[in-house]
Amino acid sequence: MQTLQTIIVFLIIFSIIVVIHEFGHYYFAKRAGILVREFAIGMGPKLFAKQGKDGTTYTIRMLPLGGYVRLAGLNEEEAIQAGMQVGLVLDDQEQVIAINTTERSEVDELPVQVDQLDLANEMYIDAIPVGQTESVRYSVSKIAQIIEADGTRVQVSPIETRYESANVWQKMMTNFAGPMNNFILSVIVFAIVGLMMPAIPSSSSEIGDVIEGNPAAEAGMLSGDRIIEIDGQSISSWNDVLGTIQSMPGETVIVVVERDNQALDLTIEIGSIQVSDDSQPVGQIGVYAAQKTGLIDRLLYGFTATWGVIASVLGVLGSMFTKGFDINMFGGPVAMAEATSEVVNQGYTTILYFMALLSTNLGIVNLLPIPALDGGKIVLNLIEAVRGKPLSQEKEGIITIIGVIFLFILMIAVTWNDISRVFF
Repeated sequence: MQTLQTIIVFLIIFSIIVVIHEFGHYYFAKRAGILVREFAIGMGPKLFAKQGKDGTTYTIRMLPLGGYVRLAGLNEEEAIQAGMQVGLVLDDQEQVIAINTTERSEVDELPVQVDQLDLANEMYIDAIPVGQTESVRYSVSKIAQIIEADGTRVQVSPIETRYESANVWQKMMTNFAGPMNNFILSVIVFAIVGLMMPAIPSSSSEIGDVIEGNPAAEAGMLSGDRIIEIDGQSISSWNDVLGTIQSMPGETVIVVVERDNQALDLTIEIGSIQVSDDSQPVGQIGVYAAQKTGLIDRLLYGFTATWGVIASVLGVLGSMFTKGFDINMFGGPVAMAEATSEVVNQGYTTILYFMALLSTNLGIVNLLPIPALDGGKIVLNLIEAVRGKPLSQEKEGIITIIGVIFLFILMIAVTWNDISRVFF
């Protein structure tokens, strides 16, 4: 029962985060005049499809793992190629209004073999009808339908509705909108968490409670002290306190605190704890942040908590350049599922906190300048802005493939590392 509950909670959380992410791409693509061929909830085989008046096909797919949007002209392979056997549905003016690529024939369908076609600029198909030897040119409507192999109907995309026709800033905003939505979701959910909690931790460096018997208490630190310096490093927030202390396990340092408008030097021997058997030890002195209960503070917790997660993740990524690459810095689906199992019985507040945490992480990861991720696409947009023209589709395709291969290898490595850590 516990396992089933964990799976359900994990799927709900992950699906919400991904669908909100994809809606960002969808919304700004629409604003830029880019045709969104499909907005899918889930992955894998299609269960349900409905095409809207806006030309977008909305689908629900079998595997409840997130979702995706298909933007016309962006990293998509054309469904119809020369040499294919398709069925054409013509209107009274002999204009193509549907192209059937499935093995099931439509009513009044003309079976043909495609010779050549242009479904972006000139909107035509040259094809040889069954039983004939001569190619015939058919004009294609700008709102014609393509019936894909699984029966999904999507709209053709004339050049003016394709990704490449949008200006560079519209492309950039469309690519950035997914991570942006993750940050917005994080702010909203953290604010809800702030309203649900008895009190929220202050973002300042003020100490709320000092735990007896720990290094801070032994050094004479008191509730209400504000930490302003640790081992010569200036401190301005609680994130600074945590980051600095945790990075110095076992070290003896001078901590400068402000008490009654006076600066006091305290000598503290930082404690060392190990969260798990395969993790590095982290420093701890036994203090909690000051707590706030005001309504404004609770709402602002959405912003402060989101920024705290962003700063923490960026710090971890930055450490790769100073301490080297460590696969344990990353977690895949197994690690996410393991974390979900730990929070699922801790109440709605903890589950919501976990969702906001994952949403922020997904936003940051997607902004990394890796081809195939949103950050990689934004880099290509910046190159286009500098050059005054985009890279060729062939070059962009090669770059994207390299990014996909890299991410695939990284995901395999991260997943195997997670499995080894959990089960062996």
